[in-house]
Amino acid sequence: MFESLSERLGSVFDRLTKAGALSEADVDAALREVRTALLEADVSLAVARDFIKAVKVKATGQAVTKSVTPGQQVVKIVHDELVHVLAGDGAPDALKIDNPPSAILMVGLQGSGKTTTTAKLAKRLKEKNGKKVLLASLDTNRPAAMEQLAILATQIGVDSLPIVKGETAVQIAKRAKTQATLGGYDVVFLDTAGRLHIDEVLMDEVQAVRDIAQPRETLLVVDGLTGQDAVNVAGEFDGKVGISGVVLTRMDGDGRGGAALSMRAVTGKPIRFVGLGEKMDAIETFEAERVAGRILGMGDIVALVEKARETFEAEQAERMARRFSKGLFNMNDMRSQLDQMLKMGGMQGLMGMLPGMGGMAKKAEEAGFNDKMLKHQIALINSMTKKERANPDLLAASRKKRIAAGAGLDVSDLNKLLKQHKQMAEMMKKMGKGGMMKQAIKQMMGSGGLPDPSKMSPDELAAAAKGMKEGMGMGGGFPGMPRGLTLPQGLSGMMKKK
Repeated sequence: MFESLSERLGSVFDRLTKAGALSEADVDAALREVRTALLEADVSLAVARDFIKAVKVKATGQAVTKSVTPGQQVVKIVHDELVHVLAGDGAPDALKIDNPPSAILMVGLQGSGKTTTTAKLAKRLKEKNGKKVLLASLDTNRPAAMEQLAILATQIGVDSLPIVKGETAVQIAKRAKTQATLGGYDVVFLDTAGRLHIDEVLMDEVQAVRDIAQPRETLLVVDGLTGQDAVNVAGEFDGKVGISGVVLTRMDGDGRGGAALSMRAVTGKPIRFVGLGEKMDAIETFEAERVAGRILGMGDIVALVEKARETFEAEQAERMARRFSKGLFNMNDMRSQLDQMLKMGGMQGLMGMLPGMGGMAKKAEEAGFNDKMLKHQIALINSMTKKERANPDLLAASRKKRIAAGAGLDVSDLNKLLKQHKQMAEMMKKMGKGGMMKQAIKQMMGSGGLPDPSKMSPDELAAAAKGMKEGMGMGGGFPGMPRGLTLPQGLSGMMKKK
């Protein structure tokens, strides 16, 4: 979402950090470029103006111009101001679901992803918070809207309100409230109808439902790709219905990100969640510091650690450490590593969370190092027999042809995979001998399981990230990437050729 903005700001700050001493003129010139970058990213003019004004006051003081590292000081000031714009002054509130059955009213325009977001949030509350959830569709206008929510409810394993044809939205809301109380539900989601644009009929219906349901939360779902229109919609809904927070969908798209940067400042309402894809678990809480870090190319180590917490199992990691310490690394181990990378967001997702890797991620994509490549490699390994996976040295020419054909790929693709495996096996052997692998797993997993990222210091987070990279077989190094990181299939060589 913020790729173009991140690139523009990255080039500005690269020049600043390399300049040494800074004059006020240097800072002014840089901030003019920052302002242009924000406006091109569809950030509100008023927000961009206030942002630059706030940064300029702090960035032209003696503490910066006389600093040993003035460029880095300016970057930090911009980062802190970005966090302030995204988060506002108060701390983000958790969803108010403390008084069962807590009603959560979902509102928004048609096509914003409201129904899918409702199911995603229900799944999140069920799995992460252990809540008993009821879903109710109040959309009596859109064909099959109720059936869609019922199907999603079945997929995620929660209950949905039985459909009664001919009821109005207010009648459905009353019935949902009664069933939630009698059924002992913790949370009831009310998915209201949308329109293609804001009109009196839509607002009257939402207001009537709100008065009946008395929701603890009213979440507005808006499409993040619509830019400033999303901010305008939020203002309209808040003025006529009253919203407690915003969910931005399609934040994994190629929009310019202006809605996210303007939403809090213009409406005063917090962004609670962001949707990042169609899958039911593709939703995250909106963390201003992490988003600001990604925009400025600082990565998101906390998210990286949390991804590992969700996908790594302690037993699996210990077993892996024991094997690698003995110098054992076969194709089954490699498949496990590739699967792990996909679970943690794929190659682009991982690189985006590592400091200084934002620009490199795009180059890697252009060079063909993407999730498609990882899936092809997994397909090649799956095409092997058990004996071949356990001992890749068995692979003669005839076997290679059979394996490549079975995966629908060329023998040259298999040869690249085998070369990569050999390099990783050698590295694992070296790490195993010196006890480096055990140490990496220990850093990554922590004693008694993975650590809680929210309670870790920056040094501990960096150590955990290093442990994850080493544990995933990402050793070595090349220009522009954190020390100790080599991507599969000799990406460093490809990058140097480019």
